Amino acid sequence: MKRARLIARAELALMIRSRVALIGVIALALLSTIAAASSHAHMAQERQNRLANQTQTDALFEAQPARHPHRMVHYGSYVYRPIGSLAGFDPGIDPFSGTTLYLEGHRQNSATISAVRENSSLMRFGQLTPAFVLQTLAPLLLTFLGFSMITRERTRGSLRLLLSSGVTPRDLVLGKTLALGAVGFAALAPAWLALILMAIAMPSEAVAAAMIGLGYGLYVAIWVLGIVSASALARSGQAALLILIGIWCFVAIIAPRGAAELASRLMPLDTRAATDLRIQAELRELGDSHNPDDPFFGAFKARTLAQYGVTKIEDLPFNFRGAVSAEGEALTSRLFDKHFADLAATQRAQSQIVSYLSILSPALAVRRVSMAGAGTDLETHLRFLQQSEAHRFAMVQYLNGLHRDKLKLADDAARSKDRQAEQRTRIAADYWAKAPDFRFKPTSTAERFSNAVSPILKLAAWLAALVVLAGFGARTLGARAL
Repeated sequence: MKRARLIARAELALMIRSRVALIGVIALALLSTIAAASSHAHMAQERQNRLANQTQTDALFEAQPARHPHRMVHYGSYVYRPIGSLAGFDPGIDPFSGTTLYLEGHRQNSATISAVRENSSLMRFGQLTPAFVLQTLAPLLLTFLGFSMITRERTRGSLRLLLSSGVTPRDLVLGKTLALGAVGFAALAPAWLALILMAIAMPSEAVAAAMIGLGYGLYVAIWVLGIVSASALARSGQAALLILIGIWCFVAIIAPRGAAELASRLMPLDTRAATDLRIQAELRELGDSHNPDDPFFGAFKARTLAQYGVTKIEDLPFNFRGAVSAEGEALTSRLFDKHFADLAATQRAQSQIVSYLSILSPALAVRRVSMAGAGTDLETHLRFLQQSEAHRFAMVQYLNGLHRDKLKLADDAARSKDRQAEQRTRIAADYWAKAPDFRFKPTSTAERFSNAVSPILKLAAWLAALVVLAGFGARTLGARAL
């Protein structure tokens, strides 16, 4: 171990003397620092904007004048997906998925306004975030710094001299690994510091921050061991560099995009238009609340009259029209829930396919750890959609309840012909402020930890495999030196 530390110290001293290597290390550390600071500032501003938009939207809804409750059902409202405390480290799918939902009666709309659609196509390659720097840029710099660490010794003829002086191939490989690992730690340090500061600011996120830090620590260690192993096994520095560049292209660029494309082809999603058409067809089969002769609502009318022991809707203790609106909304909501469950199942199946493919690329595994820990993964997005739909239903049913309990049936039926009846069907504006507010409940730390366990284990398996490969590289290096 002592010889390995001496080799590591000598290798680091060589890097410091080499201006190119030193500049590369400093540039990576600075880039990681800038990414952490800029991403945190951007997400903090975005968080403030969404909160302001939500506050303004709620105020506009509550400021509406006296109206018929059903007018407010169609007026609707907006909800904005909140941003988690760690989203500045890894925004995950946030730039690609919609962040705003328009809620109205009788319809379930899609989330809209994503950063990728609103900005240039360059965002599709990747934002400058700590996650992007560590997943994509750090391995590339480590490759350029470490590809010739061992092949250089062979080319210069110093390998036999080192081995003849008592240094074992294991000492050499371990020493070079420690040196490159120190560079990797320099790249990780700003990101880890950012996670620590986020955890201090929000103690409830400390476990999630530690989970993300562990994932990236394993990921960088995988690259360090892989680069040193390639340098030990390759016969020349040029061969090692070509192999490592090819591996970097596959692991960091091709595999993530290819896995997503393969998942979408194996488990295709219907377009929103096709889904809407299917929902409308199924709604027509279930019943039409606007059609007085509809069989379903005819049966609903009969059940309601029998329940209250009357023969006419005029004798009911409430406005039957409001009751029909509430029943129709419940009917459509159940159908929306069914189709959302199908959509969520397909998207989770796609995500699972990508998870299986992480055996081919540690970048896929660390990305899942990062997004799960930051609360910017698919599960968080689906949770937002599900809770938004629950809020939409509660808001619409609150308004339907006002329609049923606050309006007289006679006025409601005559409002299109009688001006005074129309005025009496307008509910006081005070009721709008009593509508339920949207409160998003994010995934708990325990749930996020559970989602990250599997990819962390895969990263650990990758690391164990590369430890074995490094050992094989050391034995091969010794055999070639004879």
